[in-house]
Amino acid sequence: MRNKHLIIGTVMLMTLLSACVTHYHVTGVTRTRILIDESYDKPLPQQVADFMQPYNQQVDQIFSPVIGTAKKDLVPDRPESPLGNLMADIMVWAAKDFGEQPDFGVYNKGGLRASIAKGDITIGDATDVAPFENRICFLTLSGDKVLELMQQIVYRGGEPVSKEVKIFATKDKQLKRVTIKGKDVDPKASYRVATVDYIAHGNDQLSAFKDGTQKREFTDEESLTRSLLIKYAKEMTAQGKAVDGEVEGRYIIVEE
Repeated sequence: MRNKHLIIGTVMLMTLLSACVTHYHVTGVTRTRILIDESYDKPLPQQVADFMQPYNQQVDQIFSPVIGTAKKDLVPDRPESPLGNLMADIMVWAAKDFGEQPDFGVYNKGGLRASIAKGDITIGDATDVAPFENRICFLTLSGDKVLELMQQIVYRGGEPVSKEVKIFATKDKQLKRVTIKGKDVDPKASYRVATVDYIAHGNDQLSAFKDGTQKREFTDEESLTRSLLIKYAKEMTAQGKAVDGEVEGRYIIVEE
C-alpha cells in the first residue's frame, strides 16, 4: 500500500511539473523527520480519495496486469529462501539474453523488498520485490576471490546463490568448503559470475567483487532485475508452469 501511494505521488508530481514552468530558484533547504507508521494504512478522507482517483487508475493500469502464478508463498530469508534462490537462479537463466554463460549467480537478500504470495503474480508484485534501479551484471573472479566472496556471504549469514553453488559453513560463520557444479572451487581457476550491479561494486560487505575483471554492466530497461523477474514469470506461464523456488541445501551447516 505504501509503495502504491509513493508511485501515485510521483505520478502526481510529474503531472504538475509538466503543466507549469516557473522562474523560481532554490535559496535554501530544510528537512525534518516524518514518522511512517500504521496511521498511513487507514482509509483516506473522501476528499483526498476523490482527488487521487484518476492517479489510482493510471497506476493500476500499469501494475495490475497478471504475468504468472506463484506455486506457493515465496519469501526472502537467510541463509537461503525460496525467493532468494529463485532470484539467484534468474540471474543465471537471463544470462543467455546478454550473450553470457556464467558459472553461478549471486543476488543480495537486501535487494528483495517484498514477498510473493501464492497465486497470481502481477507487474506490481515484481516491482515490490525489486523496486530499485538495480541491473544484472557480469564479471570474472579468480577462484581465491570466489572463496573470499563466499566467506563474506557466510559472515553475513547467507546471501542468495544459484543452484550451481553449495556452501558448507559452521554455526560460528566459518567457511569450510564451496563447490560449484559439484566440484570444489579451484583457487587458481577463473569463474564467471552473474550478479547485481549494486553488489558487484562491493556493497553489502561483499568487497571481493571489487576485484572482478571483464565486468559488463547495462543501462537499458531489460537489464533491471524486476524486468528479469517479469520476463521469467511470463516465460513460465507460456510453458504452462508456475513460478517457484525451493530451499534445497545450497547453504549447509556443518560441524567444526
